[in-house]
Amino acid sequence: MNIDAMFDRPDVRQLVHAFSLLETEQEIEAFLTDLCTPREVCDFAQRLQVARYLDEGEPYVQVQAQTGASSTTVSRVSKALNGEYGGYRRMLIKLEDGE
Repeated sequence: MNIDAMFDRPDVRQLVHAFSLLETEQEIEAFLTDLCTPREVCDFAQRLQVARYLDEGEPYVQVQAQTGASSTTVSRVSKALNGEYGGYRRMLIKLEDGE
């Protein structure tokens, strides 16, 4: 399934909308706890950290060592960070701006 088709699905639209309704960090924590396994939440956090290090110009090997991420994960995050959707990039800017 391609990405555009994925976001056309009503159940996926509902999930996206559900995230947009969360107002506090506590609500987000509760939803993530119910939605994901602890490992999945940690995987998401690791990918965001990988994106941050790559955005700061750290070499792949150093990013792997600092985060414990596989070379495949670092490569995938790098591709997304520099890709057409810009989700990581926008989030890193928001985090830097303190939003």
